[in-house]
Amino acid sequence: MKVITRRFNLYLALMVAVALICGCQTGKKKKKETLGALRIHLQVSSNDVGASQTVSVVRSTPVSVTIGHDPVLTEANIQAARIIDTPGGWAMQIHFDETGALELEQYTAANPGKHLVIFGQWGDKLVNGRWLAAPLITHRISTGELAFTPDISRAEADQLVLGLNNVAAKVHKSIFKS
Repeated sequence: MKVITRRFNLYLALMVAVALICGCQTGKKKKKETLGALRIHLQVSSNDVGASQTVSVVRSTPVSVTIGHDPVLTEANIQAARIIDTPGGWAMQIHFDETGALELEQYTAANPGKHLVIFGQWGDKLVNGRWLAAPLITHRISTGELAFTPDISRAEADQLVLGLNNVAAKVHKSIFKS
């Protein structure tokens, strides 16, 4: 009886170890596949026909904003993204690389009173996406960091931040290889 019990316990321990190893690898693979995209557009006057489009931001009380077609900043300019706690809940904070920080500073210094309109996509194949926010430019942002409260759930924000950080790691890794 003792031989059978030991063999059974050894078999059980081996099966648990295999299950844990396989489970951990699946989770790591899923995190690496998650992608994120962030496009920041600048509000323009509605007179710029052909070079602008009107978008609706915020789902609960939609606001129409006319923006330029080309984004002024993209996920290629992002060094890191994170969720921060605020007195009213939470917000997303985007930290831009040197080039992105300079562009953010120039656009915010030259356009007070206008909006930065932010579009985000997230998921394994960027299937989810929408206009997230339109923060008002009140001052020059020289720190290279943009914080805003997006119109998405906390779970969606976590997925977007994970995707943006994955993309940023790939972009910066390829820059350092070159």
